[in-house]
Amino acid sequence: IGSAVIDMENMDDTSGSSFEDMGEMHQRMKEEEEVAAEAAATEEDTDYGEFLGMKGIKGQLGRQVADEVWQAGKRQASKAFNLYANIDILRPYFDVEPIQVRNRLIESLIPVRMINFPQKIAGELYGPLMLVFTLVAILLHGMKTSGTVIREGTLMGTAIGTCFGYWLGVSSFIFFLAYLCNAQITMLQMLSLLGYGLFSHCVVLFVTYNVHFHSLFYILWLVIGGLSTLRMVAALISRTVGQTPRLILCGTLATLHMLFLLYLHFTYHKIVEGILDTLEGPNVPPIQRVARDLPDVATHLMNNTVKSLGISM
Repeated sequence: IGSAVIDMENMDDTSGSSFEDMGEMHQRMKEEEEVAAEAAATEEDTDYGEFLGMKGIKGQLGRQVADEVWQAGKRQASKAFNLYANIDILRPYFDVEPIQVRNRLIESLIPVRMINFPQKIAGELYGPLMLVFTLVAILLHGMKTSGTVIREGTLMGTAIGTCFGYWLGVSSFIFFLAYLCNAQITMLQMLSLLGYGLFSHCVVLFVTYNVHFHSLFYILWLVIGGLSTLRMVAALISRTVGQTPRLILCGTLATLHMLFLLYLHFTYHKIVEGILDTLEGPNVPPIQRVARDLPDVATHLMNNTVKSLGISM
């Protein structure tokens, strides 16, 4: 019995120690789980913070880039607006005294003999622009005197398109040829030279639209138009080197300039009238046909009345 008691006591002691060991193990595992959970939470917080930090940096960088793009666009827009809105940019091209314009108009009809050194060409656009508008007004005057009816601004638009088209188009074409021929002339000088050359066209057309003699037109065409053409040719010759480039450049300019005057005098009116007839139909007032047919009807009625009276008598 004593041994049995001792065994039970030993068993009780062993059982107690086992329960204590299990409790300690459970407590240790619980502590390890808590430590692992805290470590995991710490890692998650660190990763989330790093993510937020990267996101914040990217957001700041994006805002900075957007702000730089906005500022650059704003500067470009402001620069472009100031470029086109500032009248001082165009002032040098139109800053000219009336007496200078008058002298240049007279000089445009006086050819120069000195072609060994480059002739001076005025770099202003006031005189040429006024001459182009004057030529437009003369063309409108000529169409009015010829009896052409102006409807819906068609005639004015055609005149403006013709004059400005010749001035800008021929100037650009001659400047391109001058570039190929290595002539020392700028586009501004070419516009000024050809613009003042239109003074002869204004004089010839203004006279011949009011005095209808073809012989007078041919005389003025040869004299005034020829003098203006020689003036421009001399200016180009003085700025071009070589016989062949001079011949090509000056021959082209002289041909276009003289033929344009012939076109304005003889063909322009017919072409414009054809365009107006095409757009608006023939301009034949019906009242003219009625007025022309009325005398025939009245005569026929009068004859019938006289015949009827004679038979009755």
